[in-house]
Amino acid sequence: MKKSLEQYKVDFFDYLKQFRGYSELTVKTYANVFTKAFPLIETEVNQNETVLNIMAYRMSIASQQSKTIAKNVSALRSFCHYLNDVGEPVSLQGDESIKVAQTLPKPIAHEHIMRAVEQLEQFDKCVILTLYLLGLRISELASLRLENIGTTVVRIEGKGKREREVPLPPSLQVLLQRYREIEAPSTYLFEKDGEKLRISSLRYIVTKSFQKIGIKATPHQLRHSYATILLNNRARIADVSELLGHASMVSTQIYTKLASATKLEQYVKAHPLCKEIDETQ
Repeated sequence: MKKSLEQYKVDFFDYLKQFRGYSELTVKTYANVFTKAFPLIETEVNQNETVLNIMAYRMSIASQQSKTIAKNVSALRSFCHYLNDVGEPVSLQGDESIKVAQTLPKPIAHEHIMRAVEQLEQFDKCVILTLYLLGLRISELASLRLENIGTTVVRIEGKGKREREVPLPPSLQVLLQRYREIEAPSTYLFEKDGEKLRISSLRYIVTKSFQKIGIKATPHQLRHSYATILLNNRARIADVSELLGHASMVSTQIYTKLASATKLEQYVKAHPLCKEIDETQ
């Protein structure tokens, strides 16, 4: 972009007053929207076009009335139209209609997860931490093949045959290597009698592991914890959406109640378990 968003904002307000005849009050309303939205907008350059991702801003106002949300998004759309009119190719991402779930699965606190795995045998410990550190669906864990586990990334076969790569934290890589040396699985990470372990069996491992510390938990809550931790530690919502294997960022919004979201931080800096963890049994 030839100018910053802030500079273009000033030009846009002048345009609204001089050429569109907007009142000072209306322009002030636009200014209030932009003041709250701009710190949350994620900007990316895609070929010759600048993409303004407003999903994080959408999440920050998700609790407001639908009419208010529509007006705020409309103001941002008008700004994008203006930018294109002055020769600045820009597109808006995350402005589609979304619904906020009335109830959300509660994440499990990091300290509770670590307390639960402290007392587990290696097999169960690997199940819990693989779900948590990779943000997997329980079906994806059951189908995780050894050939898809690299030294730094794991290739996941997700919903709709969509594949994605997820960073493999060094601590988990070491833990899984030890597990494989002892258990010697042949095709899938978690097997029984040469066949991949059933989803029901993996689900039971999660349930009983947390029951030992007095917590009722599901595999999906570990996935929710993964997404929430990343977003709370300033990971970009677009990156989290990709790591979760969502077809659209609209789906990602159910995983967090964002009061605000700020700009980027790499995955390895966002997730606390990317640092070394105690591997003692």
